[in-house]
Amino acid sequence: MERWSIEVEKEYLKFSAAHFLIFPDGSAERLHGHNYRVYVALEARLSRFGLVLDFQHIKPLVRELVGELDERWILPGEHPELRVERRADGLVEVRYRERYYAAPAEDVLVLPLNNTSAENLSTLLARRLLERLRARFPEVEVSALRLAVEETAGQRGVYHYSADAPGR
Repeated sequence: MERWSIEVEKEYLKFSAAHFLIFPDGSAERLHGHNYRVYVALEARLSRFGLVLDFQHIKPLVRELVGELDERWILPGEHPELRVERRADGLVEVRYRERYYAAPAEDVLVLPLNNTSAENLSTLLARRLLERLRARFPEVEVSALRLAVEETAGQRGVYHYSADAPGR
């Protein structure tokens, strides 16, 4: 069987964000930030023009996605103990156990995740990328996608999608 893919690894496919992880024992990291980098490998049928997808089409999609997270404080909206409340004065209050934070609402982004790990971020970005690819390029039949979010050099969370995976 023959397969084709494209891989995108560009310096500008990055976002800077603040976060803290919450561990299984309930402890949490201190609030800190990363300059995350995103890497994408897309596998699909080769078009009659000899392309999986033009690089000029996928790069802006990934750039859009990272731009939505850039320069934000990212929070896990699905964590059972974390509380986020928007106040009338435009601030967001964040409470986790004995911790309390307040920040301008426009700086805070609550994500549909249970933790802001690199693994969860890669899953979120990959699923959103698949949605946008299907909406904008329906002729591209994605057979596999690999998306990695690197939080520091050599340390990445990776999501793998396969169209032929069981349960799909």
